[in-house]
Amino acid sequence: MSFQPGHLVCIFGGGIAGSEAAAKFSQRGIQSVVFDMGALPWGKIELGLPKWHAKQRDQEEAAIDEKLADPHVLYVPSTRLGREVTLEEVLAWEPSAVLLAVGAWRDRPLAVPGIEDYEGLGFYYQNPFVCWYNQYHSPDYTGPQCEIHDDAVVVGGGLASLDVVKILMFETTQRALRLRGLEADLFDLEKKGIPKVLQSLGVSWEELGLKGCTLYYRRRAQDMPLIPLDDDVTPDREAQAEKVRVKLLDNYRAKYRFRFEPCCIPVDKQVDGERLSGLVFRRTEVVDRKVSPLPGTEFSVSAPLVVSSIGSVPEPIPGVPMSGELFRLKDWRTGRFDGFENVFALGNAVTGRGNIRASRVHGREIADWIIQEFLPGKRPLSPERISGIREKVRHLQGRVGFDADYRTWVNRHRPVRLEQLSTS
Repeated sequence: MSFQPGHLVCIFGGGIAGSEAAAKFSQRGIQSVVFDMGALPWGKIELGLPKWHAKQRDQEEAAIDEKLADPHVLYVPSTRLGREVTLEEVLAWEPSAVLLAVGAWRDRPLAVPGIEDYEGLGFYYQNPFVCWYNQYHSPDYTGPQCEIHDDAVVVGGGLASLDVVKILMFETTQRALRLRGLEADLFDLEKKGIPKVLQSLGVSWEELGLKGCTLYYRRRAQDMPLIPLDDDVTPDREAQAEKVRVKLLDNYRAKYRFRFEPCCIPVDKQVDGERLSGLVFRRTEVVDRKVSPLPGTEFSVSAPLVVSSIGSVPEPIPGVPMSGELFRLKDWRTGRFDGFENVFALGNAVTGRGNIRASRVHGREIADWIIQEFLPGKRPLSPERISGIREKVRHLQGRVGFDADYRTWVNRHRPVRLEQLSTS
């Protein structure tokens, strides 16, 4: 059946996957309504990508803006699914399809009993920690504050945990230098590395008196995803990749001065009064890619700060079916939800990878399937139906003060950049 015009889709989440899907629909003349929980739709590009990635951030956000400024797109900011509007309400509008590109903003829980009682008291999860880091420099920032301490513990092993490690090392190094009346530029620290920047300032690492944070990983150095591999990789290619991973990690450690402890998992907490004061770890072994804890190998680590960076999962949304930590999908290939005929999920909440390219590709693939396989079998919406949906959208836009075109809104709410403060 050939494509029929007269469709309108609702997309929740205007980041990488959501904007890519909207662009696909726009190319076919399909209208889309893009809701985002923030005033701006940039998602983890803005809040999850550490701020030293300024060039990449600006490029990705400009690409999102280009897609969402298309006249086929209606943008609704500051509107969270399940709070300002429910899935049941949107489905009652009878759009052609509803797409959830809401991302993965909830940290996977650290398997230590009672650890959540100490959030903000010596313990943080990665997502709020990085969100704070990306914003605290702004004079307009009024959100939660996070502490920074030397000799901190990071639990992780993925690429995101290396970002957390770098945040801790940059912050503690800059603060130690300020006590000596010296300043180090963040972008220099990231590009050149801590030892070279210290050398240029005439200070040694030993003189700063810092211990550096430690990354604790349940697997080995050669298992870290610094070089991704396909599931059907050959043994020779895998052995080569493992050597490269070890070398890359050694280079990272030398460049950013952190420590690394492989093959251990946290099993309990240490507490001092009202604060977390460390963790109890158990050793593991890795055999045939499987991690096995080793009973009787527990050891304690005292630390003034612990940050958990073990992955992100979708936040539960009222009315949206979940299976454990993940969305309950009927068909993972198409992203179709179990129990819904025209509701689909896309992006890193489905792929499980906080990867820009993976989210972009997935958003494109799901939108293509909907355009080519799903919409041709649906009756086009009447002009009256589309007009009714647009009227409801205008009401939601008015509730949050959206009274202009997309680009005017973005320019009005654009955040203060660290590089702007550095040059002012």
